[in-house]
Amino acid sequence: MKMQYRINDRIRAKEVRLVGDDLEQGVYSIQEALNIADKQQLDLVEISPNAVPPVCKVIDYQKFLYQQKKRQKDQKAKSTKLIVKEIRFGPQTDDHDYDFKLKHAKAFLEEGSKVKAYVFFKGRSILFKEQGEVLLLRFANDLEDFGKVESMPVLEGKRMIIMLAPKKKAIPINNKSIINSKTEQNAKDEN
Repeated sequence: MKMQYRINDRIRAKEVRLVGDDLEQGVYSIQEALNIADKQQLDLVEISPNAVPPVCKVIDYQKFLYQQKKRQKDQKAKSTKLIVKEIRFGPQTDDHDYDFKLKHAKAFLEEGSKVKAYVFFKGRSILFKEQGEVLLLRFANDLEDFGKVESMPVLEGKRMIIMLAPKKKAIPINNKSIINSKTEQNAKDEN
């Protein structure tokens, strides 16, 4: 994934659009651009090779690479890691087992994980695939306050799978109700 940039004499274009600090931006021949970079004792780096003409920047190449690495590291740190939790049912899952697994699925969705629920059909139990679909749809319906369905029940081999993603949490805009309840509590304490 390491992106290689053409620098200085490796740039093949006849004309380049020059950008950077302490220079007049515009379209220059490659020789003029190289002379400008050389006068500033910096490198000519091809930033956008697909543009017409290609965009080049007059900068210190090592500093540029360092900034690119730092930017990628920051983006990686900010990205969220997606966790998928699995919940397995049988085609004739009992109500108590269903409620137990439903409680776990609610906890998974509240913590921000995706839930992959599936009904596993063993042997001849594949004859009950309608029961499995009804079970998964009921499961999705019971969890609609906590997550949204990403994919409807699909039969893949001996498994019928449904994917649920957590809902985005709404942030309250004003905290008047919290403030009012605190002031009421303070008034009661004073009396």
